[in-house]
Amino acid sequence: MTVGSFSGGKRICVVCLMTNDKGIIIKNIYYMLSYAFQVLKQTNYEEVAAEEFEQAQDLFAAILAKGTARQLKQGLYREYITQRETLFVMRGKLDMPKTIRNKVQRKQRLACEFDELSENNLFNQILKTTMKLLVQDEGVNAERKRALNKVLVFFDHVTILEPSKIQWSRLRYQRSNRNYEMLLNICYLVLDGMLQTTEKGTYRMAAFSDKHMARLYEKFILEYYRQKHTYLSEVRAAQVPWNLVGENEEAMIRLLPVMQTDIMLRLNDKVLIIDAKYYGKTLQHQFEKYSLHSGNVYQIFTYVKNYDKDGTGNVAGLLLYAKTQEDIVPDCSFNMGGNRIGARTLDLNQNFKHITEQLDKIAEAYFGG
Repeated sequence: MTVGSFSGGKRICVVCLMTNDKGIIIKNIYYMLSYAFQVLKQTNYEEVAAEEFEQAQDLFAAILAKGTARQLKQGLYREYITQRETLFVMRGKLDMPKTIRNKVQRKQRLACEFDELSENNLFNQILKTTMKLLVQDEGVNAERKRALNKVLVFFDHVTILEPSKIQWSRLRYQRSNRNYEMLLNICYLVLDGMLQTTEKGTYRMAAFSDKHMARLYEKFILEYYRQKHTYLSEVRAAQVPWNLVGENEEAMIRLLPVMQTDIMLRLNDKVLIIDAKYYGKTLQHQFEKYSLHSGNVYQIFTYVKNYDKDGTGNVAGLLLYAKTQEDIVPDCSFNMGGNRIGARTLDLNQNFKHITEQLDKIAEAYFGG
């Protein structure tokens, strides 16, 4: 994909995000998100792609304002919520004990319990909570705040939640609310990845957390290869089975950890397993010597050797680190027991076109063509 195909020849979106303690600078968060969430490549988001943002929360505010406005045209998601009211006429199910109490108190009303389609559900509550916090944040541009306030008018009957108490595991996507998936993932990045509580109990935005940036980094690389390298036979985040020998194989497997890869690329009988690493420091320093993190090397070696159970040598492994501001960064490849194991860095602090060129060269180096 070229930058022009997405921005219509306008200025590209550039987001600079620095976590000072780890020295990682990121540009082009919007484009990484666009691979993780395909909906961002739709024409509705062209204006967002053409703008410039100084803060990550400003970018997220722009996406939420645009996405929520689009959702309002289709109608906010509604689901059945149980209501309990005292009414003059019967509705739904009668709450007999409460109705009797009303009678004793000479209240001529029926206590009823019924289900009603409502916009005041968890999906819309999370959206409203996130947008309200972004409106209050100093890092969000005034124009973006106005856009958020315009859509918030339609959330009058929706409850605001306490961010720390949101039960994200309760979210279930289906056909009727599938459009919310990208929006609520953005909300998660804001509420879980950036929000911090001050000593006074209020909230403020902090830097985008490395934990969430690492997840986005993995997802971006996986989706880039899936969408742009369609000649590959397989692109997925696959599990590697343990290559065990013995009578009690099933019992042993239950005691071993799952080997979950970040990215697995296949072309016919050739396989490349990529482990995406987003660290503040790509190398460890001991005894005046810089070296790859031992745990990372053991991990990728284990993946490769167990997947290549027949010893063909057709399975390779690559540790792909997000490049930092360190003077020494890894760029190496070894033959370990007949399999290629390498380590490289991906420089995210440059024009997005050059980022994709780096990823293309990695695929070319292992698969050719």
